[in-house]
Amino acid sequence: MRAFVFPGQGSQKVGMGTELAAASATARQTFEEVDEALSQNLSTIMAEGPEAELTLTANAQPAIMANAIATLRVLQRDFGVSLEGAGTCVAGHSLGEYTALCAVESFSLADTARLLKLRGQAMQAAVPVGVGAMCALLGADIETAQKLADAAAEGEVCEVANDNDPSQVVLSGHVGAIERAVAMVKDFGIKRGIPLPVSAPFHCSLMQPAADAMAEALAETSPESMLLPLYANVTAALVDDPAEEQRLLVEQVTGRVRWRESVLAMRAAGIEQFVELGGKVLGPMIGRIDKEAQVTSAITMEDLENLAKEIG
Repeated sequence: MRAFVFPGQGSQKVGMGTELAAASATARQTFEEVDEALSQNLSTIMAEGPEAELTLTANAQPAIMANAIATLRVLQRDFGVSLEGAGTCVAGHSLGEYTALCAVESFSLADTARLLKLRGQAMQAAVPVGVGAMCALLGADIETAQKLADAAAEGEVCEVANDNDPSQVVLSGHVGAIERAVAMVKDFGIKRGIPLPVSAPFHCSLMQPAADAMAEALAETSPESMLLPLYANVTAALVDDPAEEQRLLVEQVTGRVRWRESVLAMRAAGIEQFVELGGKVLGPMIGRIDKEAQVTSAITMEDLENLAKEIG
């Protein structure tokens, strides 16, 4: 049994998709569709930068999705691999959940691009620059991270945003609280706290204005039936009902990304292989969550050719 998984923010880099676009008309067409949907030359920013423009949340989110869907489409159209034939389920990390829904045809590519552009803009606008922050805790399990977050809050918001793997948890909230958390890591036996170079405090209660904006957008562009079921970030459980997924996508803006629990749930359901398309970020996390899991990451044409042969 196999799960296809899709990366989240932080996996963007200048030059993403260029090798694929040079080698495949399918990839080029995918990038053109996204450009047209957004009335923006996003593919040029992806290929040439500048990095500061690509890193902007409103650009990074649709760019990461476009790159992953281009990778999937090349696998499907150029190498003849059927997603529903080869896969059991899908999942994505944060914005990757939208990519996963596009992959299983619950959202069209154009709608996914527009939703992620709006999501990025809404998340950026939810909190004034300089008010919020995030940090990664290395060598922290979820229980220890929660204790640190509670201690550092001091009346401000300090919440667990991402439970990525057994050794990496991300906190999000007010700048003061996050700075206190980083300063206090040794007191809790945590190896290291690293401030993250993000423009907003994602996946915490400060994002409520963005959740409200996405509720409106998703009411107008709601998910449709899925080719394969999806493991949702906020529940770490299987979803195949579009109405339920619509509600969970709104919750996801302020809610915790339960990636570690999602992988464990997929493993418990019999998933043996995880295929990450368009990035090499989730693969190492999955390896730390379960050393027995088989992990394949595909970015290049060579990666996809080898993957197609393996899937058969």
